[in-house]
Amino acid sequence: MGAPFALELKGITKTFGSTIANKDVDLQVKNGEILSILGENGSGKTTLMNMVSGIYFPDSGEIYVDGKEVVIKSPKDAFDLKIGMIHQHFKLVDVFNAVQNIVLGVNDGKKYNLKEAEKRVKAICDKYGFVIDFSKKIYEMSVSEKQTVEIIKVLYRGADILILDEPTAVLTPQETEKLFDVLRKMREDNKSIIIITHKLHEVLEISDRVTILRKGMYVGTVETKDATEQSLTEMMMGEKVSLNIKRTEPKNPELRIDVKNLSVKNHEGKLVLDNVNFTANSGEILGIAGISGCGQKELLESIAGLQQTVKGSSILYKSKDGEESQLVGKSPKEIRKLGVALSFVPEDRLGMGLVGNMDIVDNMMLRSYKGGHTAFLERKAPKDLANTIIKDLEVVTPSAETPVRRLSGGNVQKVLVGREIASNPTVLMVAYPVRGLDVNSSYLIYDLLNKQKEHGTSVIFVGEDLDVLIELCDRIMVMNSGKITGIVDGRTAKKDEIGILMTKNTDREGKA
Repeated sequence: MGAPFALELKGITKTFGSTIANKDVDLQVKNGEILSILGENGSGKTTLMNMVSGIYFPDSGEIYVDGKEVVIKSPKDAFDLKIGMIHQHFKLVDVFNAVQNIVLGVNDGKKYNLKEAEKRVKAICDKYGFVIDFSKKIYEMSVSEKQTVEIIKVLYRGADILILDEPTAVLTPQETEKLFDVLRKMREDNKSIIIITHKLHEVLEISDRVTILRKGMYVGTVETKDATEQSLTEMMMGEKVSLNIKRTEPKNPELRIDVKNLSVKNHEGKLVLDNVNFTANSGEILGIAGISGCGQKELLESIAGLQQTVKGSSILYKSKDGEESQLVGKSPKEIRKLGVALSFVPEDRLGMGLVGNMDIVDNMMLRSYKGGHTAFLERKAPKDLANTIIKDLEVVTPSAETPVRRLSGGNVQKVLVGREIASNPTVLMVAYPVRGLDVNSSYLIYDLLNKQKEHGTSVIFVGEDLDVLIELCDRIMVMNSGKITGIVDGRTAKKDEIGILMTKNTDREGKA
């Protein structure tokens, strides 16, 4: 008779200085099950799994694999115990192909043989239903293909316990369904799978049980069949939370941004935006859907003056007074003065807009320092703004004087988005504003965006979650490979319809 659990944690505690990341956490994972781990930002989900995968070492507590107590001091120890973690940010070598990345670092005592390795990789693909082109270099692959390589990589090393951190963050609905099909086949093969995710509907669709953490502590584990989005949210937050996005009808919409024939080339001369045409109106939220890398980033940066456009491109801005300004050729500073704000939250949150070594107050001042030396002398207004953002967005920080780099990723994000909204822009562009945020924080941001819309701001929202785009946005513009493949009405749009447009290659401009 086998051990009752593939993995069991007892009383796991981990601190970083005075911060308690996990406290006395218990967790059990059965053989052949999919377990989801839920919790708000800073609840200790990733820290806990980083201890299982050998990145951190617990201060106290025990870890059992197949009923035997083990010590995991490194990722190699975890692999030796057949535990593999697929991180949200992939660890692949761009110039290598799939098989080269999969076998990289494997030391099984055998002579290196790429053909034999390819046979083993093919056998894994056939067994679980992976589809991948072995000859493709990583830099040529989509996000979904890169993720496939990462999963095969841990299976190749013999993993029986797989941990996936936010695995569907940048996948289309169709890609997500393919991934879920693969995970179900792994479950049938008696693999144990742990998923860290914020998407409650996916938790209910794919997992067998759900473990909830709150403020670093274990709250409970429930059978998925007995759970609802509302019940899981209440366990996460410890209180009742409304999960409704209150979308209002646009009031007196007026043209704010009119984009015509917009094209942008990258450093290699390849078109990353190809003849893009659309409008954005006051008092509405225009959503932009697309697979990561389809051109949304370049589109927003073009409007903000951060991209050089191809000759013939036009980005016309119309102010509340009816004055028209051509944004092409203007500097970011000139564009900001007109009232166009860009709050772009990339994977590297500190790489754009915030300085990690500066505290929250100083980061509020960054927007005004070019106006002269007075910003450095007058700290009251920036400090008041910092404290308002901390209070309204529930930023977890010791104080407004805490360096931004010491905050969790989700709290850094709140500071960045809060600062942009506080500037009262005429046009507010936000990209991935809730990436990595828990449910409660996400709905705070959605509420803020709706308030901006009601104040007459034109909001352009790039998001990853199609359910949210459909619930929040008035119109949804879908992009693929730098082109617009359709514009649909958010009130009548269907998820599958948007998913098809996200992978559509022909240039078709829809009408809402």
